[in-house]
Amino acid sequence: MESQRSILIIGLLLVSFLLWIEYQEANAPQPVQAPVSATQTLDNQASQGIPSSIPTATSIETSSPSLDVPTDIQDNQVIAAPVAAALNSSRYIDITTDTLHVTIDLVGGDVVQADLIKFPVTLGADDSYQLLSPQDATLYVAQSGLVGKDGPDTAGRPQYIASAETFAMDGQNQLRVPLTWQSAEGLKVTKTFIFDSNSHTATVEFDIENNTSNALQMQQFAQLKQTLNEQSGGSMFMPTFRGAAYGTQEDQYEKLPFGDIEDEALRIATIGGWVGMLEHYFVSAWVPPQEQTNTVYSRILQNTAIVGYLGETTLINSGETQTIASELYMGPKDQATLAQLAKGLDLTVDYGFLWWLAQPLFDLLKLIQSFVINWGVAIIVITLIVKGAMYWLTKKQYESMAKMRNLAPKMQQLKDRYGEDKQKMSQAMMEMYKKEKVNPMGGCFPLLLQMPIFLALYWVLLESVELRHAPFVLWINDLSVPDPFFVLPILTGASMFLLQRLQPMTIQDPLQQKLLQYMPVAMSIFFFFFPAGLVLYWLISNLVTLVQAKIIYASMEKRGIKSK
Repeated sequence: MESQRSILIIGLLLVSFLLWIEYQEANAPQPVQAPVSATQTLDNQASQGIPSSIPTATSIETSSPSLDVPTDIQDNQVIAAPVAAALNSSRYIDITTDTLHVTIDLVGGDVVQADLIKFPVTLGADDSYQLLSPQDATLYVAQSGLVGKDGPDTAGRPQYIASAETFAMDGQNQLRVPLTWQSAEGLKVTKTFIFDSNSHTATVEFDIENNTSNALQMQQFAQLKQTLNEQSGGSMFMPTFRGAAYGTQEDQYEKLPFGDIEDEALRIATIGGWVGMLEHYFVSAWVPPQEQTNTVYSRILQNTAIVGYLGETTLINSGETQTIASELYMGPKDQATLAQLAKGLDLTVDYGFLWWLAQPLFDLLKLIQSFVINWGVAIIVITLIVKGAMYWLTKKQYESMAKMRNLAPKMQQLKDRYGEDKQKMSQAMMEMYKKEKVNPMGGCFPLLLQMPIFLALYWVLLESVELRHAPFVLWINDLSVPDPFFVLPILTGASMFLLQRLQPMTIQDPLQQKLLQYMPVAMSIFFFFFPAGLVLYWLISNLVTLVQAKIIYASMEKRGIKSK
């Protein structure tokens, strides 16, 4: 098979792959957005970030025989102003660590805002990236509490009390923020947020002190709630996922698009597990006790998507104190950290169906970067390693294509001899291939083996948060966004043109000739929208291929095999 046709196949496969992704995004089921009245109760004020609902007893399949969960959590049916307009009131407390700036609502003790201090919104910006948000248009909050027969969140959200309005880590290794609530009957709950330095994980502990005369039963719940309002997302060239996800003992990682939640509410009982909300580089996730049986659930409520879990029933006898806890992660998709929190949580760094290939490539890329201290240089080095490892495939591909070109005169003779008799023509061709020891698929097969490598590296360079705002050299100060001056795309197009010129045009079909001629131009335009890191990989790959081709052709000429 001619090398030009192989290049054409690469381009068409890539474009087809990207168009398929865009088609999937464009045709995914969209959730119905219900209007929200300004006079609804706190439960229905989903656009205000106020706690709403958790699963009903009839909506959850669980092994617990005494499951008793209320239909709704309502804050005494009080109509509240939007959270965004009142974050500075005494109802909210601010917490600052070395990695997070968090706002907590004392009604329920929910996290209604989380800013990632070490991740600016844009390169060089002073504002931190806001992951959780109480704003109407971008509502995204993390809620937790105690429900069940005697849980304080069953009848209405408890009003916690804090010792101060602001808390700061101030160089400590750990910051503890206790919130307390006590009922008239003697039940006391201390909800403590525990933050460690250099961490995006908060441990949420419930210390339940039963000073009543009766044994009490309750269950821990935690959920993430996010608006369905359209927000900026990916494109054909940078497809990204915004939605929910969960993990169970059987399925370590499952995406849960908002449209799927609307179609069917999730109800799964599992040992351990986790729930999360995903976006391009960041994730929030609740991780329950991994040794217990938890029920993972989801639902759509008043233009918001909810994903959460419900824990086992805890019995607290009179005079006893028990502690139950969970972990809340709010931060970047750091695979090492996420893997330690829960099984499968690291798969939220979604490398697609080639994750098994992409993860080792990422580990190698990260190892190289630890030596060269530059992600752009690391991309160059890993490209050299990958192309070097695949040299034998490239050699087979080019040699096979050269042998096929050398058989072109004999192929024409067979066409002249057998004319329209396709059966005899096919038999004669197979005999010729066998006699000349040529595999007609020898040029395509090595090419197909190399495509998964490219696609895996594509996802690595697209999904890895480590490349966000990572500089290379000169004008390229962020490898996760397109080259601002289009230098890399133009150079990549030029390298493709040189690869074409390396061999004479052998394709006779005029349409294929035009497609091949304009392929470098079309690919350069595509590369205008690609992350600079990915274009850098392709450019270096093309340059290495040029050098390898020269070496292979020289070797072939010495062995008497015509290369042109």
